[in-house]
Amino acid sequence: MSCPIGTDVDYAAGLLARGGLVAFPTETVYGLGADALDARAVARIFEAKGRPRFDPLIVHVADLAWLERLFCSVPENARRLIDRFWPGPLTLVLPKTDLVPDLVTAGLPTVGVRMPAHPVALDLLRRAGTPVAAPSANLFGQVSPTTARHVADQLGSQIDYILDGGSCSVGLESTVLDLSGRFPTLLRPGGLSVEPIEETIGPIQRSDAASDETRPQLAPGMLSSHYATRTPLLLARREDRLPAAARIGLLAFVSESPLDQFAAVEVLSPRGDLAEAAANLFAAMRRLDAQGLDVIVARPVPNTSLGRAINDRLLRACRKVE
Repeated sequence: MSCPIGTDVDYAAGLLARGGLVAFPTETVYGLGADALDARAVARIFEAKGRPRFDPLIVHVADLAWLERLFCSVPENARRLIDRFWPGPLTLVLPKTDLVPDLVTAGLPTVGVRMPAHPVALDLLRRAGTPVAAPSANLFGQVSPTTARHVADQLGSQIDYILDGGSCSVGLESTVLDLSGRFPTLLRPGGLSVEPIEETIGPIQRSDAASDETRPQLAPGMLSSHYATRTPLLLARREDRLPAAARIGLLAFVSESPLDQFAAVEVLSPRGDLAEAAANLFAAMRRLDAQGLDVIVARPVPNTSLGRAINDRLLRACRKVE
């Protein structure tokens, strides 16, 4: 039986307070939320998603006063980033306090926290009166949801309520930046590009941590296979030979021709705009996945700004295809 979809923020906040699971919109993707301070409620997130316990969750807040209770300390570079980019698609990772259950952080001594830039999400967080742990509201490893219907299609029978806030404007998960070490380190590219971050705090390192799928991950979305469609997905440029398959779908950045060799086509941004492409990415992947194709061919986008995050998602989605 599918859970209800609605716009009742008070009802959703009450469910969270009682240990319930609520899917809610953010500017990035829909999140599957539970009271971050209630370990039993957090455990339901892992069960509903089929998510391994070694993959940590991001905690969402609407009030900066929570930071002193979640983080051991907030360094100056974190404060500069918060002042400039929160609310927004930036998650900061810092040493956690004992208030944060170990289940949230996969046993790691650090926790990722962000403030979403979506009015419905902020309203929900304020009314719930607690930090909310929330990974993407989909089955583990599959394409992230950017509408309430996407959530219902995958998790409708597993959760208590879907708070509908329309389509997500950014469409990519948050950028995750680790500030717990000697140097700021990018753990996951996302909805905020690297350039403005470096303008604010100086150069940052890129994580070169190898993905070990049996050990705690430093951030969500770091596994080599993630964001996967059911249909095999292949990352290929226009000059590459097409796979030998009867029904091929194309996921293109901009319009191209000829198209007669493709059974279905999705264009992320006819005008070549990376922000538009990011916002359309996951919904386009879902539409192609529903077409009964043998394979989806995805074109890489320019590897600058948000393009790095788009290419990261495409690469992880197609790792299973050789």
